Amino acid sequence: MYTRLKSEVGTWPEPTFPPGIDLELEASRSRRRMMPVTVIYSIYLLALLTLAVRSSHLVRALVFSIVGLAAWTLMEYLVHRYILHVSFPASGNWVSLSLHHLFDAAHVDHHAQPWDGYHINGHLDTLFAAALFMPLSFLAPPYTASVAVAALFAGYVAEEWAHHAIHFCNFRWPYFQYLRRRHLYHHSRHGVGTAYGVTSDLWDKVFGTRIPVPERGRLLPAPASQPSTRPAPLNA
Repeated sequence: MYTRLKSEVGTWPEPTFPPGIDLELEASRSRRRMMPVTVIYSIYLLALLTLAVRSSHLVRALVFSIVGLAAWTLMEYLVHRYILHVSFPASGNWVSLSLHHLFDAAHVDHHAQPWDGYHINGHLDTLFAAALFMPLSFLAPPYTASVAVAALFAGYVAEEWAHHAIHFCNFRWPYFQYLRRRHLYHHSRHGVGTAYGVTSDLWDKVFGTRIPVPERGRLLPAPASQPSTRPAPLNA
């Protein structure tokens, strides 16, 4: 499935949009790949919340759900910046070899072919992490860490569906248009080192990786009362 390694590419490839792309087909592929973890993580969180209701711990569970979702926003940024955008060359020790096999191919094909439905989402890649952290979370008091971890993985699902929509949809909501334009800028050679947050730019603000001010201003949708002179967003 993967065709490129970050340690061999050297620089991030310019996205290509060859003629004849069937975006409906690519979107369908992306949706099918995302459905298994969507079902698994959603049912898992709903099951924990249902048990919390029956045990009269709903308030605690909801608080830790918020904690888990908030943690995901930071995780989204850190994974995108320090795993998906970092190369992991193979060397002699087992740690670097493991990181190379796990992460060196991740994300570079997506930047080279941002229309390709096989490279929009992580598919089953997170299941190994879920299999580790979900059981461990039950070592904490009931409806605390277990619910936070469940909400964190549910946040991952929500982010991946937002990423899917950014690439294949063109909703007219102003905030969606802003997210879409900044993410497409991230895919350009000028913006590949900025805008690591997909669903917000909160952590880009904190860590200094926001899109430069002049460019960021061009990404904001024009007020509804004023006709826009900007070109329509790219259909990615």
